[in-house]
Amino acid sequence: MERCIILNGDYTYLNTISWRRGLTLLMKGKAETLKYGKKVIHCSDGTCIKIPLVMKLIKVIRMIYKSRVPYSKKNIMFRDNHTCCYCGSYENLTIDHVIPISKGGKTSFENCVTACFDCNNKKNNRTPTEAHMFLRKTPYTPTISEFFNIKMRILGIDKFLKDLGVY
Repeated sequence: MERCIILNGDYTYLNTISWRRGLTLLMKGKAETLKYGKKVIHCSDGTCIKIPLVMKLIKVIRMIYKSRVPYSKKNIMFRDNHTCCYCGSYENLTIDHVIPISKGGKTSFENCVTACFDCNNKKNNRTPTEAHMFLRKTPYTPTISEFFNIKMRILGIDKFLKDLGVY
């Protein structure tokens, strides 16, 4: 399914939505298209509609964020740039508790990192020091703005906005 990147009225990243939701916003006059995708929809009356790839809301919506980024495996992967924090691999990624739960570790941003399957198995139920493994970066809780910047970089939105001369 094609996804559409939706930007706020001030060109800040909001979310990715389905192309159908994007067309709905476009038809209601709530958004404008900045870039179209390659796919085209052929309507029964003979008209063709290009699917939007990047859209911007007409009005700026006020963003009321939570005080912190919610913990999830997906957010851990984004924070760690989809790389193993032990060896740098990009394949077979899992989530690893730096201090295992059996040894009192918590499931939080400060205790979880992205790890490949091999490193996770090698570390097993031990701390990195006990397993003679070392983290390439220290786990931390990202701020809201830092998290959106990471997400924009990974999705390639920052390059697109630079090309538009907005960012």
